[in-house]
Amino acid sequence: MEGRCNNNKIDMRNIDKLLILLFVFPLSLKAQDVHFSQFYETAILRNPALTGIFSDDYKAGVVYRSQWRSVSNPYQTGLVDAELHRPVRGGNDNISYGILAYYDKAGSIDFQTTSIYPAINYNKSIGDKNNSFISVGFTGGYIQNSLNPNKATFNNQYINNAYSFSNPSGENITTAKLSYWDVGAGINFNSTAGKNGDITYMLGISGYHFSTPATSFQNDKTIKLPVRWNGNAALGYRIDETYTVQFEANYMQQGVYSEVIGGGLVGWNKGIATNEGTHPLFSIYAGVLYRVQDAFVPIVKLKYKDYSFGLSYDVNVSKFKPASELRGGMEITIFKTGTIGPADNRGKTLCPSNFF
Repeated sequence: MEGRCNNNKIDMRNIDKLLILLFVFPLSLKAQDVHFSQFYETAILRNPALTGIFSDDYKAGVVYRSQWRSVSNPYQTGLVDAELHRPVRGGNDNISYGILAYYDKAGSIDFQTTSIYPAINYNKSIGDKNNSFISVGFTGGYIQNSLNPNKATFNNQYINNAYSFSNPSGENITTAKLSYWDVGAGINFNSTAGKNGDITYMLGISGYHFSTPATSFQNDKTIKLPVRWNGNAALGYRIDETYTVQFEANYMQQGVYSEVIGGGLVGWNKGIATNEGTHPLFSIYAGVLYRVQDAFVPIVKLKYKDYSFGLSYDVNVSKFKPASELRGGMEITIFKTGTIGPADNRGKTLCPSNFF
């Protein structure tokens, strides 16, 4: 993050206050969005054109993330997501609906973000033998930021390296709460390849914060939230009925900041025979992602019937490593998918290819 605090040079005295500088202050704030290591589970935040791209008719679940517990007050993020796709009459097209909400609390001054994002996505079937779709999605969100200025300290309050709350901070904090609207849109291409469609891939691009809302706690209208651009890519290969491999990547660019994360997982599947073929009964995936110049992320994911459970942990390798002692963030995901109507309707509707 970047910004300014009345042109004062903030002299933080310990790691905890340094985190305040990096992630919360200055009060004129150009913020970065929340991020998740298991980013493939947060479609609406990643690209609204990914809404509804999964097997079955609906998907619902939660994500919980706790970060920097070894250094400061833990940064905690909770997310709830629900998505539904339905066929469009008269063809193979689908329309998807979704809603995502999250709560994020960061640092010693209780900087909080609460948001809700409804989304809609139209999946247009190209009608080729590879089950190709072009998807166009839109989302409009409501975001609220707040903080506790009474827990903040500034360099003006330090005299001879000693802090005193009675010393004036020199800051003009006009509000402790901000609310604004957000607009995002994206496009995604999804298809298969190989003799039996054993290769699945997708590419997409999206943008958020097209409204560039003002985000200053000092009522500075020139400080705005920059547009976030996002690129997504994935490749899956079904080796046989038992083993699969999957590669996921995501790129974010927001102002002068960027994030690149990618990696792969290997899956083992135990199938069950049905009238329409073999469907997975139990699956286990394991792999590693790498967030460039930040962390390695080991991941384990279990699926049983319509339920999935994911666990990941960020092993910090950035310049912050001496303070974090390699410890970053733990993340847990729990999701359920299902069909609407008789179970034997599964697979009768042509849908964009999924990965998990």
